[in-house]
Amino acid sequence: MAIKIDMLRCFAVVAASGNLADAADKLGRTPSAVSMMLRQFEDHLGASLFESERKSRLTALGMFVLDQAKRELDHFEQTVTSIEQFCRAKAGFVRVAAVPSVARAILPSAVRNFIAEYPGVQIDIRDIDSATVLRELEKGRVDLGLASMSSMGVGILQRELFSDAFGVVCPLDHPLMDEPKPIIWSALEPWPFIGNGVCQQIKDEGFQQIFKGSRLMVRNTTSLTAIVRAGVGITVLPRLAVDQSEDQLAFLPVADPAARRRIDILSSRHHEPTPATQAFEDAIRQASGTIVPA
Repeated sequence: MAIKIDMLRCFAVVAASGNLADAADKLGRTPSAVSMMLRQFEDHLGASLFESERKSRLTALGMFVLDQAKRELDHFEQTVTSIEQFCRAKAGFVRVAAVPSVARAILPSAVRNFIAEYPGVQIDIRDIDSATVLRELEKGRVDLGLASMSSMGVGILQRELFSDAFGVVCPLDHPLMDEPKPIIWSALEPWPFIGNGVCQQIKDEGFQQIFKGSRLMVRNTTSLTAIVRAGVGITVLPRLAVDQSEDQLAFLPVADPAARRRIDILSSRHHEPTPATQAFEDAIRQASGTIVPA
């Protein structure tokens, strides 16, 4: 017969109580049931745990077993608590990778609300480009991705979060400011164009010709807007990629309703989301609902 956790718990309560009646009351059992379990425990050990039937004094073996039992019971309780907290999303670890514009616009609110409800969950956030988000997911280094991708690997689950419109980004004193709004793609032809990673998502042939003719490609949005601000050229970005507090650049709407960036929530098909991961996705959706991109 193997030693069971109930045996250890029964013995520890009897040792603390000093008698069977009080121990049985604490355990919610009859004294005879408690006595039988102790007898089975002692039969298995081949020696007595108590010096007398009164259960008031422990033998040397009893003192040793009590010390080990307390340690095992504490560990068991901690294990049970950890499992229950994990199942209720009260504990765990969530790794998120997001494109910078979405990380800046949505994640602060999502993280604030999530931490308020699930303070025991650890969160790791990385702001990286869409291609790297996908690569990190495929390698199992993140649990959730927020990115804009035209094609996915077979192992990736894709759920639409929202979409925002593309627009022309230029300095406030640029001649395009005087063009009729919304801007048509051909109006960009006279000006130096700075390409970026999201330009490939715009399918219009006229725009693609402008993009392919670009002599400068900048993939980091912070660097890109700084170069546009310096007057090197103009670019096209989604609305959320342009900081709302930006006071030196204009965001001009374009006359192409199909020119929108779609942001998806991405996860692996090969790994069931933990309760904490699912709860964080819910927080992201709630936060995104308060943002209405132009």
